[in-house]
Amino acid sequence: MQTLSLRCDPVHVDGHEGASDWIRRLINDSPIVVLSRKGCFMCHVMRHLLASIGAHPSVIELEEAEASVAAATLPALFVGGKLVGGLEGLVGLHLSGALVPRLAQAGAIGSY
Repeated sequence: MQTLSLRCDPVHVDGHEGASDWIRRLINDSPIVVLSRKGCFMCHVMRHLLASIGAHPSVIELEEAEASVAAATLPALFVGGKLVGGLEGLVGLHLSGALVPRLAQAGAIGSY
């Protein structure tokens, strides 16, 4: 039986770069990023689906104040620096067969 490893270590932004700039840079520089809020069930499902196909995203858990501003857009998945959408967008890509090629193209998983 395969076990899924989900890691989410807190990241602290140093004083040289603002949080929004740091998030933008991470989205552009990482193959796959999930913006989340702590305890969000849809974020948990999204991370498990991605891990089940071998993709381990950088996960940014927003504080409650930040999450309340972005509540309508969380969770948010970025692949190759482009917004895929929320859980519905991820599941739609997966069901259409386009998710694995897109993740491979972004370098988030090995070639298929």
